[in-house]
Amino acid sequence: MLTKTEIESISGEVGNFSVNLTKQPRYVDQDLCVGCGACAEKCPKKIPDDYNTGLSKRKAIYVEYAQAVPLKYAIDARYCIKLQKDKCGNCEKVCPAGAIRYDQKPEQVTLEVGSVVLAPGFKPFDPQGLDSYKYSEYKNVVTSLEFERILSASGPTHGHVTRPSDGEEPTKIAWLQCIGSRDMNKCDNPYCSAVCCMYAIKEAVIAKEHQGDSLDASIFFMDMRTHGKDFETFYDNARNKAGVRFVRSRVHTITEDPETKDLEMRYVTEDGKIEVEKFHMVVLSVGLDISPELVELAGKLDVNLGPNRFADTDSFSPVATSREGIYVCGAFAGPKDIPQAVVDSSAAASCAGQVLASARNTCTKSKEKIEEKAIKGEPPRIGVFVCKCGINIAGVVDVPSVVEYAKTLPFVEYASENLYSCSQDTQDGMAELIREKNLNRIVVAACTPKTHEPLFQETLINAGLNKYLFEMTNIRNHDSWVHKATPDLATEKARDLVRMAVQKAALIAPLAEAELSVNPNGLVIGGGVAGMAAALGLAKQGYPTHLIEKSSQLGGKALALHKTWKGEDIQENVAKMIKEVEDNENITVYMETELASVDGFVGNFTSTLKGKDKETTLEYGVAIVATGADESKPTEYLYGQDERVRTSLEMDKLFKENDPALDKIQSAAFIQCVGSREPGRPYCSRVCCTHSVDSAIALKERNPDANVYILYRDIRTYGERELLYKKAREAGVLFIRYSVDNKPIVSVNDGNLTVQVKDHVLQQNVEIPLDALTLATAITPPDNSKMAQFYKVPLNDTGYYVERHAKLGPSEFATDGVFLCGLAHYPKPIDESVAQAQAAASRAVTLLAREKIFTSGTVAVTSPANCSECGVCVSLCPYSAPSFTTEGPFAGKASINPVLCKGCGLCVASCRSGAIHLNGFDNNQILAMIDAL
Repeated sequence: MLTKTEIESISGEVGNFSVNLTKQPRYVDQDLCVGCGACAEKCPKKIPDDYNTGLSKRKAIYVEYAQAVPLKYAIDARYCIKLQKDKCGNCEKVCPAGAIRYDQKPEQVTLEVGSVVLAPGFKPFDPQGLDSYKYSEYKNVVTSLEFERILSASGPTHGHVTRPSDGEEPTKIAWLQCIGSRDMNKCDNPYCSAVCCMYAIKEAVIAKEHQGDSLDASIFFMDMRTHGKDFETFYDNARNKAGVRFVRSRVHTITEDPETKDLEMRYVTEDGKIEVEKFHMVVLSVGLDISPELVELAGKLDVNLGPNRFADTDSFSPVATSREGIYVCGAFAGPKDIPQAVVDSSAAASCAGQVLASARNTCTKSKEKIEEKAIKGEPPRIGVFVCKCGINIAGVVDVPSVVEYAKTLPFVEYASENLYSCSQDTQDGMAELIREKNLNRIVVAACTPKTHEPLFQETLINAGLNKYLFEMTNIRNHDSWVHKATPDLATEKARDLVRMAVQKAALIAPLAEAELSVNPNGLVIGGGVAGMAAALGLAKQGYPTHLIEKSSQLGGKALALHKTWKGEDIQENVAKMIKEVEDNENITVYMETELASVDGFVGNFTSTLKGKDKETTLEYGVAIVATGADESKPTEYLYGQDERVRTSLEMDKLFKENDPALDKIQSAAFIQCVGSREPGRPYCSRVCCTHSVDSAIALKERNPDANVYILYRDIRTYGERELLYKKAREAGVLFIRYSVDNKPIVSVNDGNLTVQVKDHVLQQNVEIPLDALTLATAITPPDNSKMAQFYKVPLNDTGYYVERHAKLGPSEFATDGVFLCGLAHYPKPIDESVAQAQAAASRAVTLLAREKIFTSGTVAVTSPANCSECGVCVSLCPYSAPSFTTEGPFAGKASINPVLCKGCGLCVASCRSGAIHLNGFDNNQILAMIDAL
């Protein structure tokens, strides 16, 4: 990992690139720095803190933020008194590790690599040039990024919402949308930044949580673009439950009251009235921008950019740049939110891995295995490490007193405090102390074990201890965060939590993990675009892949589509993809075949495939679910009663076939959100607005004199799709907004098809004669219940699969070895489906490439002699881990498959005879904690 390093050039070709880098000086020896902070404490130079967007100060020697990686200090040469004037030198004098290096110079580094992934990010739009908002003049006008830091517990106000001008708590805040986005008048950014609507809603909701009902939070917007999974529900809850006010308007000007510093906003309402309203703060929702430095970098690397300076990619290769072997992910490839950025990053890793597949393991280094120390027969020697977590914990809890208290507890041989227990230097120090003090059990009192427990377990392994000889107690989330108003009681609670952890630690024992071989075969369920992309992602990395499709043809719903939003011919590209699948020797395709059964677990699944003429048994290590979704058939707007009323796919069929009927259309309308964003289907179907706008443009191109209308609730042409919306307006397509409470009325009178809608500008009903009406209907999932039961994966209320983590695990399930992509996850266009398919393949390869995996030691075990054979555990377990033994002396008794067990404890709690125990959480350990409390 090379920080403070920039690419100068890349030469060579795919498989053999030479990358020239410049590593800028840190002026601190990374190997020696322990991150203690003594240097920053004595540094006299204070400068604006970029991490906190200039709202607070930092020192000239600094760590960017509390958990920076690596947690090593650096000197900002622009402000350092020693480097600028050869005076001071305090940091060198006080550094206990002797890590300061004023004489460091830039280094030239050359790397030989086979593929490259570009993830250089973006810069937030700078609103200083927008005179109407006076961002640079009025202190209480802040950007959304500045407000994020204000909301953050590690920010300049420690999470307290206050005004920059006077530190007072605001009771009225406005968010202004599309600042630096969708704007060709005040800036050169015609695209939608895709993320601003959601982060504004999130900020408003969190601000109201901080301030309570006394806060009036208002969002001023043009279109509310909540197009992601569960985004619409979040929008509805913000409006209906949290009380956030949404005002459809674009604000004209902001003026400041010179005495109170309140902000007066002038805007026009939907009915044309000019309103003036005062707010205590205004937040500008700034968009995503590409910096000149990134444009320059793209030029150096010979990577093409599009018209908006984002990397140029195509829909069927969404992470491939114009230069073979160089891939792109994140916002550099276009405006996108965190889940899509995570998807793209895994997709880029998959594509890069395909290039490197033949060289896999040729550069692998095996980590030195430290022999595990046997502690059997030894009395407990417990080490307690209490984390300050900067001020996250120490700002409330008296950490030194907790440490002193820990030293008095039974079996505690050593106790100390750490500034950041999770930092690498602290980890190394802990491992050394474990060896030096001969500790055989460890307690860490810090933040959440959900994210940090594996880190500390790795430290135990490095110290020669079994990783399960570890207990963690959460004195941040469970203490300092929730008791910040009562520090004395919080400190007392911290002592209680540490005492409980120590009592349990005295009773814990080493646990074993079973080793399993991973079957190198992959199974992909669904032969649409996503399924084929996933199969190719596995096959090109060298893994045998089985692709099953229930119909008689590969291609899925893409076979009914005409062009992508970028203008690419879908049928031509799908045909190429089908041929590539059929020609790949690592892919076996099963047509007219469905999954009939699933047994086994991660790395070792067995399934029966039911085909047209035969059944096949497959053994495989991973499964990717790409079962797609359908276009719903509407029951309104005369669909099925008049042949002139079609769905979007039916209109696409006319375009695909170049039907002469298209040339006869003189008046056409598209109705959006047919079956979407309504009770029962509260989600946005994501692709409909772009699809309709694209089709409307195609009609205008065929007949420029035709009248084409789009009746919408919010136009959601997110990202660079906004350029299509702009093109449609310029072509003369008319957009009329309607509300869900006042839908358009479609009727036929004397054979004439008409639609009546209330124009929101004119506030009058408009009747439009039509030759064609297209309904943008909802995308709906098939019945996925059977598949969900096969793999023990969850479905949400609308029937879509639920991913492991909405932001950080969008392409995988909580069930190990099973992955997800395409429309089965949520409605999405082709480019996002392909990217998620490649991401699913990438995540799957992380398992296949390991060849062997280990089960968790924290699993349930049975005492067969005590089992009453009631079967409650078998019926209750959501992971099918318990089963009845069929052979041996304990036939008929329950046993637990440790590979399937997730350690949830449901079987333990339900066992009537006490025959089941949970390793690491046995009754004596839990009761010891209760007794300690």
